[in-house]
Amino acid sequence: MKFLRFTPLLLVLAVFLTSCSSVRVASDYDREADFNEYGTYAFFKPGIDKAEISDLDKKRILRAIETEMGKKGFTKSENPDLLVSIFTKTNENINIYNNNVYPFWGYGWGWNPWYWGSGFNTVSSTSEGTLYIDLIDSEDKELVWQGMGTAALAREVNKKQERINEIVAKIMEKYPPGFEK
Repeated sequence: MKFLRFTPLLLVLAVFLTSCSSVRVASDYDREADFNEYGTYAFFKPGIDKAEISDLDKKRILRAIETEMGKKGFTKSENPDLLVSIFTKTNENINIYNNNVYPFWGYGWGWNPWYWGSGFNTVSSTSEGTLYIDLIDSEDKELVWQGMGTAALAREVNKKQERINEIVAKIMEKYPPGFEK
């Protein structure tokens, strides 16, 4: 019986812990491409320049991609097999928690526009970003693989690189296709 009492608490705790740092990822690829042929890469500057983020964040993302490509055995080259491009999107999510337990607190009976019940109604916002990493065959100039990751973004400057590294690593786990962890 004790187990049944603690199960809901453990379930809520598990959901909370996994939702805080989760990165949702997906990938797609050209089924005709032979991914064993690729060993070198370079960044596709025209594509990267179109990404609507700060130059500092672009550098952070490119550093993280370089690290992950190196882990996969790729080397940077002037004559690459693959071109790497990125694309980003951001969304601002606004969460409103209305915790009015009793009708005379907050917006129930006795509503008062100059009184906001302490701790009973909260509004928070989070920035969520989606990063697309495109791998383009340099000879054919065709997209052969695309990875996408969506996650909450870090607001503190000293945590941005760490968060970007985590997002890029999760995306690159999907490359090459069929060899995911």
